[in-house]
Formats: sequence, C-alpha cells, structure tokens
Amino acid sequence: MQSTRQFGLLSIATFAIACGATATGGEAGLVAPHASVQKLADGFMFTEGPAVDAEGNVYFSDVRSSRTHKWSTDGKLTTFREETGNANGLFFDRSGNLLACEGGSRRVTRVAMDGTVSVLADQFGGKKLNSPNDLWPDPKGGIYFTDPRYGSEEGLEQDGFHVYYIPPDGTPIRRVVDDLKKPNGVLGTADGTHLYVADPGANETYVYAIQSDGSLAGRRLAAPEGSDGMTLDERGNLYLTREGVEVYSPTGKKIASFAIPERPANVVFGGVDLKTLYITARTGLYSLEMQVRGQTIR
Repeated sequence: MQSTRQFGLLSIATFAIACGATATGGEAGLVAPHASVQKLADGFMFTEGPAVDAEGNVYFSDVRSSRTHKWSTDGKLTTFREETGNANGLFFDRSGNLLACEGGSRRVTRVAMDGTVSVLADQFGGKKLNSPNDLWPDPKGGIYFTDPRYGSEEGLEQDGFHVYYIPPDGTPIRRVVDDLKKPNGVLGTADGTHLYVADPGANETYVYAIQSDGSLAGRRLAAPEGSDGMTLDERGNLYLTREGVEVYSPTGKKIASFAIPERPANVVFGGVDLKTLYITARTGLYSLEMQVRGQTIR
C-alpha cells in the first residue's frame, strides 16, 4: 500500500532544519530543553488530520491532493493511500485500522493496512452527510465525528452542522450534538469519560461527559477559543490550533503558546515514546520535541 513519492519536499537527509519558530511554555514544563520547531517536509497542498499508529509513526492527510502520507519514526516519508475522497481527520482504531473522514466523498471509512476500505457512515436520517471533518474512536469501539462544511454549501441535505456517534453494535448512527455553529475538531480522553469538541464557528471549545450509551451531557467551556484540530497530553492539557498552537490546562487556563511558520491545522503526539508533537500546517509538516507524552489511544 505504501509507496515513496517525490513531492519537491525537503531532502530527507536535511529534514531536521530549524525554522526559527518560537515556542514559549518552558515554564509549564512542556517543551524539551533547547527544542525548537522543526520543518520535516513541505510541498503539500493542505496538510491535516495527523494520527499516530502503535509504533509511533504519523499518518497525515494532504486534503486537496486527496492523499494520505506516512512519516515514519526513522524520518522517512511515504504515500499510504491515494484518491482518499479528500480525507481530512484520521485516527487509528484499536485493531490498527485507519479511520478517515472523507470530506469530499461525504463519508466515514475504515482503511485496513492492505488498503481495503469499508464505509462506516455516509448518511443520517436518509440524507447524505455534509462533509465529515474529524473523528475519535472511543474505548468501546464507537466513533464520534463532526460534520461541518467549508467552501461551497451546494448540495447540503442535513439541517445544520452537527456531531454524530457511530455505535459499536452496528445500530444506526446517532446525532449527539445539534446546537453548535460549526463543530470541527473532536477528541476524547483516553479513559473514555470526556469528549472535547471545538466550535470555531462560535470561537469556543467545549468538553462533555460521555454517558454509558454514548450520548453526551454536562457541557462546559474548555477554552475561550475555537480550533481546527486538537490533542491532549498525559497531564490532560489541551492543545488547540489557531494562529499558532495554544495550550490550555484542564482548568481552562492558557499555559503555553507555540508559533509555527505556517498557520497550523492539527496536532498529534507521536514518535516511539509519544514525546514529539507533530503539527500539520498548510504546506508543511512540523515537529517539536516535548517533555510530556501524548494522551493518545494506541
């Protein structure tokens, strides 16, 4: 399934070129000593949706070219999948399959490592989904996903932009949030008790308590700004992407801010020890060595 391609990117031998970007937050004990933001590769059209596999390799979307790439722990770039339906958000399930929000194809899929694609959801209430954007599989095997639409709204069939849940028992998908302006990033805690949903349409990010049936309750404000993507570290700090990467404590206090050469879209912790923060930002893929590990389900 994987192939090596030439994208006019940085030479793999020189992938660790510092970009001169700043990273404040040392006072919070987040960034590794003397670390700076590094550009790993460039020449993409629009990078998004990074996901980490069980070995720490990072897969990410180049949405507009409809490809999924892999950045391995030894610094090699390959193409994992082509003609992805403009896949955006990605996440590995516990069986090692890559889940994908195919915004262009208006569906959520499961991609096996041999390339087999299974459709998990493409409609709700007998109507096509808008453009699934981001997703998170819970420990039970269910999947939460957001369904906004950016750009042209031609052909929309749903009555708004909502958050959905694909139950693990094969029953029909359910709408679990219907009162946000334009939900985008979504991520749950590793213990499956809480779900974060970013609403850049309202410029806020919320956290919900996950109920036993997958429904959500007790919404509260997690951060006073929206986000495209997000990740969590082992301390429960929330990393959001706006002009840079903004970090909020579990109590909702901003504790760090990382400037990136290009506006970031999404973030994930990866590497063999989950202590490297990978950032997808427009035409590039970047990294920052951290002192904290990621809270990623692997």
